[in-house]
Amino acid sequence: MEKTENQSSVSIFLVVGLCDTEEPQFLIFLVFLGIYLITILGNIVILSVISFDKKLHTPMYFFLANLSIIDIIFSSVTVPKLLFILVTGQKTISYSGCVTQLSFFQFFVVAECYLLAIMAYDRYVAICFPLNYTLIMSQEVRIRSVIACWVCGLVNSLVQALSISHLDFCGPNKVDHFFCDVTPLFKLSCSDIRLGEALFLIVVVVAGMGPLTFILVTYGRIISAVTKISTARGRLKTFSTCASHFTVVALYYGSGIFSYIWPSFTYVMDKDVKVVAVLYTIMTPMLNPLIYSLRNRDVKRALKKMLGSKGIK
Repeated sequence: MEKTENQSSVSIFLVVGLCDTEEPQFLIFLVFLGIYLITILGNIVILSVISFDKKLHTPMYFFLANLSIIDIIFSSVTVPKLLFILVTGQKTISYSGCVTQLSFFQFFVVAECYLLAIMAYDRYVAICFPLNYTLIMSQEVRIRSVIACWVCGLVNSLVQALSISHLDFCGPNKVDHFFCDVTPLFKLSCSDIRLGEALFLIVVVVAGMGPLTFILVTYGRIISAVTKISTARGRLKTFSTCASHFTVVALYYGSGIFSYIWPSFTYVMDKDVKVVAVLYTIMTPMLNPLIYSLRNRDVKRALKKMLGSKGIK
């Protein structure tokens, strides 16, 4: 297809959603509505508990609070539009709306990658340098670390938004996903996308695989330190302090590699990939507060104290 004066002729995109049907899907709508409400409520509870209990005003819970903030916004980028599609069957989204959704998604997906890496480092310092933990992870270091995560997300968001904004869309306008993202939009462009592809692959490596590599190396050192503890009870107690974070990382990157990083290289967006993308973008933000609350005695104690209930154990 020919470009028209180097400008996009497509002003509206059609977001396919989870399937190609144009009929409202009320049952699936109720399921995802429930997931979204649990996500928002669960993360708000985590934030409230951490704010309420001064004993949780530590580096670990400071980062957990920021993770909850990211998860609330992250899920709100994609889920409301998906809910609208499911309940109405209307799949249209404006060009500017599509780019905006893409921008916010890219912002928080990268911010969370780096935040998980910092949380891994926090656990490494707590286990390997317990006497110097509060000194190393000072308030200034914590604040700067979180700001760095948000700045990295912002830079990535701007780069990807500008990259997509400079592309031309001349004909097909059906986004083969349940939200607007870089890879499915590359497939629709009639421009030369080689520069955009190169920038995107750099982001995948630097902002995706970079933090993952750092996390794996950090946990390798944590495991090495834990194995040197003389008693089995001591080893179990020490490793349990980072078990929740490791579970979150496994869920986030396990599904993310298959649904996001892998399609970035193959440009395949089949139904299986979209189903796993649901786990990565929608289910994980819901599971994070459950994982941290159910596996964490301090959070459960603080929640019991906040609610003033003797029935929570």
